[in-house]
Amino acid sequence: MVAPERTGAADPDTTPPDGTAPALDAGPGPAPSSGATPTGDPPPARGGRLTGRIGSVEVLAALLILLIVLRRPLAGLLSAPSLATWTTVFVSVMVQAVPFLVFGVLLSAAIAVFVPRSFWARALPRHPALAVPVASAAGVVLPGCECGSVPIAGSLIRRGVTPAAALAFLLAAPAINPIVLTATAVAFPANPEMVVGRAVASLVVAMVMGWLWLRLGRADWIRLPRRPDLDDTSRGKAFWSAVRHDVVHAGGFLVIGAMAAASINVLVPERWLQALADQPLLAILALAVLAVLLSICSEADAFVAASLSQFSLTARLAFLVVGPMVDLKLIAMQTGIFGRGFAARFAPTTFVVAVLVAAVTGMVLL
Repeated sequence: MVAPERTGAADPDTTPPDGTAPALDAGPGPAPSSGATPTGDPPPARGGRLTGRIGSVEVLAALLILLIVLRRPLAGLLSAPSLATWTTVFVSVMVQAVPFLVFGVLLSAAIAVFVPRSFWARALPRHPALAVPVASAAGVVLPGCECGSVPIAGSLIRRGVTPAAALAFLLAAPAINPIVLTATAVAFPANPEMVVGRAVASLVVAMVMGWLWLRLGRADWIRLPRRPDLDDTSRGKAFWSAVRHDVVHAGGFLVIGAMAAASINVLVPERWLQALADQPLLAILALAVLAVLLSICSEADAFVAASLSQFSLTARLAFLVVGPMVDLKLIAMQTGIFGRGFAARFAPTTFVVAVLVAAVTGMVLL
């Protein structure tokens, strides 16, 4: 009796009951190449196939074409007084903030890549309560924005640093580093006390939150992070990866913040802002909430705060203290890196502590 010949195609009538395809026998012939089609023909060339995807180059080209086509109507619109004011405020904020942003991103990436993370574990005291203020003060050596401090804080935890100290470092680093304080001095040339107030209030908030975590925090609220783009590549690639990451995140939010600041100055009636500014407690709370919504990078937020001249220095101090510690992008990053349970507890508590400390500091120093 001759057995039936087996072919390389599966018979649909012989499919097993569980729905899995039966194993195929390749037969005695030569194995087809991985790029060949079932009929043996060579695969079609990929170079001539249109993917249909629209990238940033296409978007930029389309925008340039629209600007050329609509240049006359746009020129008429730009001549309107309100739009001219909006453009002036937007450009002034961007021109003053971009150099600090770029410099801070470059230095932050260099420190994140070239400084061994084990250095931080060796430099901090072993006692957690003492490690919190030391880690908070160590934030002065990280010239970068809050976008970089979140993954670095996660790296510190992975290297054995107590979470309380790492979180204190996360809050202090974007607010008390030299670039941020220099930008604050440039934005408030007639009010040097704003620099002192921002440094003191931010340092106090970082230490209070670190000690609160020691008292009330739980280890299972934190999901330990991993940054393969910094850990698994060469130092050069990791450096430029960190630069691109921070520029995309911080630069985009800076543009949004500058647009919002310009819109507030143009669209919101002056009497509304003045009525809000005349209520000290309400003004502090309003600018604190605005800092959360705008999500401006810490190297640039001082220039936006300086443009809100209707408000008191204390209210603007609350804007500067809350912004680098609690905003929409930070909440999203903390959720992705440390977990939803952590962000749901840590962000609201930090907001309340930051507002209270900023108000007290403003009453004392300003």
